Amino acid sequence: MKVKVADLEFETLITQLEIQNRIEALGRELSRDYNGKSPLFLGVLNGSFIFMADLLRAVDIPCEVTFTKLASYFGGTTTTRNVRSDIELAVDIRDRHVIVAEDIIDSGNTLAYLVERLKVLKPASIKVCTLLSKPDAIEIQIPELAYTGFEIANEFVVGYGLDYKEQGRNLKEIYRLVGE
Repeated sequence: MKVKVADLEFETLITQLEIQNRIEALGRELSRDYNGKSPLFLGVLNGSFIFMADLLRAVDIPCEVTFTKLASYFGGTTTTRNVRSDIELAVDIRDRHVIVAEDIIDSGNTLAYLVERLKVLKPASIKVCTLLSKPDAIEIQIPELAYTGFEIANEFVVGYGLDYKEQGRNLKEIYRLVGE
């Protein structure tokens, strides 16, 4: 299926059912790995909010939730590699098990920035759970990356929280740019 978002055309890459099934599997993994630990889930806004909500419903362990907001795209289809932080953490993460819920890992630049900022706050552990990863685009390896929903090609995607010019986040599936 094809959709138009702003001035670009996209086609289905990952269906709603595939997303739901994979998130349920991630929830089981996280529940097993963090049994008895009551982790703090840290969502990276804006893109991760839908993934984070579904991921939290898929875990069956006690947990807490907080958010931060980082940006590196600024309305385009490629990362600028300049990271802007708009929301500082409002909770103390010292000695906490932190699970960063990210929508997509592209170059790794934004995530590396966040992980380094979190390490200074001395959590017990930091692990990253991302819905999407683009292995061919990664420039900075993130050792904390422990859970990946889907590995995709280095192409621009929207839907399920991901946007183009702040549009398309509400799409239930993930779409890739047509013609890339």
